[in-house]
Amino acid sequence: MSILLLEDDPAIADTVAFALRREGFAVEHRAWLAEARERLRAGPAPALLILDIGLPDGHGLDLCRELRAGPLKHLPVIVLSARSEEMDRVLGLELGADDYLAKPFSPRELVARVRALLRRAQASPAPSAGFVVDGARVWLDGTLLNLTKLELGLLLKLLAAPQRIHARDALLDAVWGSSADSGDRTVDTHIKTLRAKLRDAAPARDPIKTHRGLGYSLEP
Repeated sequence: MSILLLEDDPAIADTVAFALRREGFAVEHRAWLAEARERLRAGPAPALLILDIGLPDGHGLDLCRELRAGPLKHLPVIVLSARSEEMDRVLGLELGADDYLAKPFSPRELVARVRALLRRAQASPAPSAGFVVDGARVWLDGTLLNLTKLELGLLLKLLAAPQRIHARDALLDAVWGSSADSGDRTVDTHIKTLRAKLRDAAPARDPIKTHRGLGYSLEP
């Protein structure tokens, strides 16, 4: 499970990354706000974001506010900050942070808060049968799907018109864009990986149907 860490202090970043990796998490570290924005745009979305407030190129809470207004509005966010006054904590939570931890902090406590927040975030928000879409997150039969940006785009396109046959070139244009330097085989490859993830989540299902010479459809 991947965690994005936005922290400009190398010593603190190393401490946090070590504590999380020791518990089995994959950690991606960025020191600049612009780098974190670029990473989040590129996808796939991390499972959780840990961010500092005072950064060399801006304010961490600006990113938090942006996330809450966009497709990653449900991304869990923990703020790490040297600002420990009640007003600072309240502001962070009001701007969209799910948790706020003041520096200096215990790495063990941080890991515990990460685990607790991930448990809440991964709880299905709707009945467990079938597909459930919540922003950039999709569940199948109650299981949260870990999809890449392109796999998510394909699935959402198929879900938007279930049982319709979507031609490969139409899927290519919709997900990759009309200027994409890709072909039908690219679509086939990503459909294959998407199917594998759907089977992992619901072994009894095979909702994506292949129509030879035509394209793909999704049976809800």
